[in-house]
Amino acid sequence: MLKFIKNHLETIAGIEIYPLISLLIFFIFFVILFWWVLTAKKEYIDHVSKIPLDQPKNDEL
Repeated sequence: MLKFIKNHLETIAGIEIYPLISLLIFFIFFVILFWWVLTAKKEYIDHVSKIPLDQPKNDEL
């Protein structure tokens, strides 16, 4: 089954660029995410981490 799919994909012209594009998008996304995590303000991270604890309890279940 995999041989059939691989053989079929090899016959499509220009298909070899798609894995490169997806790898580039993946790499850029995680580099930006890593940069944001390193540069995020500590106050913002603390505020966001306490949001689930600040919600009022809903006892009307």
